[in-house]
Amino acid sequence: MEQESLLTELEYNPVLASTGKRFLNYLIDIIIFYVLAVFILAALFYNDDYTYTTSNDFSSQLLIRLIAFALFAAFYFLFEILFKGRTIGKFITGTKAVNYDGSEMEPKTILLRSLSRVVPFEPFSGLGNPCYPWHDKWTRTCVIDVKQTALQNPTVQS
Repeated sequence: MEQESLLTELEYNPVLASTGKRFLNYLIDIIIFYVLAVFILAALFYNDDYTYTTSNDFSSQLLIRLIAFALFAAFYFLFEILFKGRTIGKFITGTKAVNYDGSEMEPKTILLRSLSRVVPFEPFSGLGNPCYPWHDKWTRTCVIDVKQTALQNPTVQS
């Protein structure tokens, strides 16, 4: 009984990922996204002769931008759903996105987090120290350093 009460009194103390790690996450993920997006958009808009099939009118350019925004949100959504709050950048830097309380994010939270990334100037919101971009603020999530958080909280699974 004593051991059980000690475990319930433990407080979760996340170690937030540094601004440098968050920036590196962004760089890695954006490079991977652009590589994938080029292939996807090429498959959609180039014909068999490798010529561009849309015109340069406003509606075509708008369509391409909307598809790119949708792909960008889908990229983050799929990675964070499949890998429980992680993207390739987060795997490389040893970080993970979680709710404020340390629990795993629900699919709805991941979707809102992914959609909020397409807001203009959103990447600039993460330039402060500590790094707290809008997509974290609006969804009540944070990115933690997995190894450091596990060291601070031995009972927490990473």
